[in-house]
Amino acid sequence: MDTEQTWKVGALAQASGLTVRTLHHWDEIALLSPSRRTRAGHREYGEGDVIRLYQVLALRRLGLGLESIAVCLDAGVDPVRLVGEHLAGVEASIAALTTLRQRLAQVRDQLADEQEPDSATLIGLLQAMGSAGPAGEQALRRHLDQDQLDALRDRAAAIGPTAHYLLEVEWPELYRRAEALRLAQADPASAPVQKLVRRMDELGALFAGGDPSLSAGVRTAWHEDPAAMAGDPALAPDAWHDLTAFLDRARSAS
Repeated sequence: MDTEQTWKVGALAQASGLTVRTLHHWDEIALLSPSRRTRAGHREYGEGDVIRLYQVLALRRLGLGLESIAVCLDAGVDPVRLVGEHLAGVEASIAALTTLRQRLAQVRDQLADEQEPDSATLIGLLQAMGSAGPAGEQALRRHLDQDQLDALRDRAAAIGPTAHYLLEVEWPELYRRAEALRLAQADPASAPVQKLVRRMDELGALFAGGDPSLSAGVRTAWHEDPAAMAGDPALAPDAWHDLTAFLDRARSAS
């Protein structure tokens, strides 16, 4: 019977290029803790811990902060699945943009031939324009003007690859945790709720860049189109409004 290989903190630090101090810190914040014990009671890292270490470092190289990484991993997020979902989204966007390109080329050719595009062609073009982005983006378009959309994109571009994980992994997970606390009738002033609200507001400020009108527009989009913004077609508006009220009470209690 094979015995699982284990690593002491010093050996794992040397193998991974980290410091012992870093591993101790990650243990303290419950990001990565040794799960094995020797017969003498000493804590050691097992093979599962090494897998988690690899995931932590992979996500860290993408620019995620330690708290974001913890949310991703604790939510059971598989990095391969994340990349696959991101790829699927990109491919869907490419397909929509390809359709838009074809419709634009058709209109351009008609105009070049001094022909007026017919109504069916223009309607097709409008539909292609409306489907050239994910549902959340279309919801934002209903509540933000072009300058605000451009500012939001600029902020996401400045954040870099991390933006995808913050928006599509951490933010939805924060709301899922908040909803679980609400359903459990947690006190809005309790530490777990307050921690979630602080992180939500940090992310909001990160993407809004301190622009109150941009923040207000995004909040309105969430209020009126929660299913589209959350990427969850089954999300009921009433449930979202109840959660919003719960979070507002938490902010008032802070």
